[in-house]
Amino acid sequence: MPMMARMRGLAPWFITTVGVLFVILMAMPSNSSIAELFGARSNNVGSVDGKDISYQEFSSDVEKYKERQKQQSGQDIDEDNLEQFRDQVWDAIVTQNLTEQQIKKYGIDVLDKEIYESIMGPNPPEMLKSQFTDSLGHFNRDLYDKALHDKKNAKVVKQVEDAMRQQLLSEKLQSYVSAGLMVSEGEIHRRYIDQNIKMNAEFVAVDISNFSDANTPVSNDEMKKYYDEHPDKFTVQAQRKIKFVLLPIQATAADTAQVLANLQDIATRAKDDTASFKSYVDIYSDTPYGKDTLDVSALGGDFPSAAAGASVGALIGPMRTQTGYALYKYYGSAEGKETYVRASHILVPDEAEANRIYEEIKQSGNFAAAAAKYSKDPGSAVNGGDLGWFAKGRMVKEFEDACFGGAVNVVQKPVKSSFGYHIIKVTGKSSQRFVVEKITNALKPSATTKDIIYHQASDFAYLADKNDFDKEAELEKLAVRESSAFTEDAYTVPGVGYSRIVVKFAFDNSINTVSKAFKTANGYVVAKVSEIIKPGVRKFDDVQKEVKALVIKDKKLEKAMNMAEMIKKNVGSDLAKAQQLYSQAKYGTAADFTTSGSIPSVGLEYNFAAAASKASYNQVIGPVKGSHAYYLIKVTGKTQFDQSAYAVQHDGLRDNMLNEKRQMLFSQWLSNLREHAKIVDRRYQFYER
Repeated sequence: MPMMARMRGLAPWFITTVGVLFVILMAMPSNSSIAELFGARSNNVGSVDGKDISYQEFSSDVEKYKERQKQQSGQDIDEDNLEQFRDQVWDAIVTQNLTEQQIKKYGIDVLDKEIYESIMGPNPPEMLKSQFTDSLGHFNRDLYDKALHDKKNAKVVKQVEDAMRQQLLSEKLQSYVSAGLMVSEGEIHRRYIDQNIKMNAEFVAVDISNFSDANTPVSNDEMKKYYDEHPDKFTVQAQRKIKFVLLPIQATAADTAQVLANLQDIATRAKDDTASFKSYVDIYSDTPYGKDTLDVSALGGDFPSAAAGASVGALIGPMRTQTGYALYKYYGSAEGKETYVRASHILVPDEAEANRIYEEIKQSGNFAAAAAKYSKDPGSAVNGGDLGWFAKGRMVKEFEDACFGGAVNVVQKPVKSSFGYHIIKVTGKSSQRFVVEKITNALKPSATTKDIIYHQASDFAYLADKNDFDKEAELEKLAVRESSAFTEDAYTVPGVGYSRIVVKFAFDNSINTVSKAFKTANGYVVAKVSEIIKPGVRKFDDVQKEVKALVIKDKKLEKAMNMAEMIKKNVGSDLAKAQQLYSQAKYGTAADFTTSGSIPSVGLEYNFAAAASKASYNQVIGPVKGSHAYYLIKVTGKTQFDQSAYAVQHDGLRDNMLNEKRQMLFSQWLSNLREHAKIVDRRYQFYER
């Protein structure tokens, strides 16, 4: 039953409801408001500690920030990133409101004299100074002063003053919060060592992966004991799960036809036009004009065959490209240094299946149909297995060797790679490079397509709310998916992607509540709150698998430690003998590592680095516990502490560390402010497209 037909089936309910509303409204006192009676939403998108933020105010700030972003980057905010951008603006507004409250609370102020001195002083703000600095880094002070005193720039100067006031207020607030912060001599000394003292070492690693889970039995009592002793490992915040359907926003056949028709019309007009092809590129192309020499991988898949009989100046296309369609003006070709192949493949996991499909293709001769039917590579299957043009070094070796060594238009016997079994058909080889001008048009969903998809999603949301979510999805042939649990501070929803709007909806509503259609980067989402998980320690029965895995890991670490101790007792100082005692022990060397970075052949193991920094030369220490192994370590070299270099770096290290501490403290202070503030965010009620 079509969606609109089912909506019409709800018409009697709608008429009855409207009739009841009409009677109620007639009986209302004249000074009553509909919003008061029905609890209609206010005009506020949210509030910060009781201060309302209206929809108009928020929208105005979004536009202001968009304009600022465009001035800085030269580009508009992409539609797919608009929700994320709104979130950034919201966070900025919340932070601004909270800091303004604190500035007022502490009585912090900035005098006009301070602003004047900051702008007109000997060292102006970098954001202004950079506008009057030449390519050699010379600051033109005279030009700077003239610009600031020019009455024509009064509006800009006022904006600069306002920005400077906010900057100085922020700096004073940070100074107030971080007053009394210090960096000790010991901290400076430690930082110097972390950055400058390099070590060389031999090591033996006994990894827990050497011991199988099957040979590490765990009893129920052991699991319960671990669970009782480590409640923090099984404590969860409040979480939600949602069921959802996703209607992807994709170009339709009509959109494709429109792009093709446009380019075909351009080709017809340009063919006999005396105007340059560049003039058409400037008007109609998504990409800027250029007369380029391109290899086949940068052109439409069928370009080489189309260009084979073309004369110089001929128009080729429109032709399908990776992003849409293109129309080319051809100026000739030349042999390049690199060879490219074009190939199609069918990927299956099983050798017997691959051989069966290969025999079927030999009989039918229809490779594309077999690819669409059998291939497990969805990206190429929809194109009859076509992978386009590629050079050496782009594919796994076995596949690449078969493609570059195979004959054109011959279906090869199955070839095995790490991905499975490939049935390959090379459809072209070329080392030519082509000189062209081009008009490119990306294939995107039109405004009409987007509108249709939005209305489909909205209609589904309406029906799913009135009826049953799963049944409506089944009737509309929409796949229902369920997310894993997510927290209120999450920015992404598993399966949905980035969407603070969906997160807020899930936490502001009760179980089984159905949302309206929300736009995400992947399409329109309609969600239903499917599970509410309360904060606290999860029940033992719910976390048994996790507990078992953690107990097994601890037991395997204990086995690794015992094995490392046994090796240490028997090898003396010659760690290279470790594998004679235990074949799965890993012997290796690590050169030029510090206590603050990744260790060659080991990775990020801070216990390893810390132990090595305290060890004596050529003395075997350990076992040292790592994240997944126990280590025996012998330090074979270490740079000496250079007192002169330390003296030179001392003040710079101190200043950097003090700035780090101030920034970290201020960030924590802001985070604490947000945590204890009453922040209401109802933007999801206003934004859906």
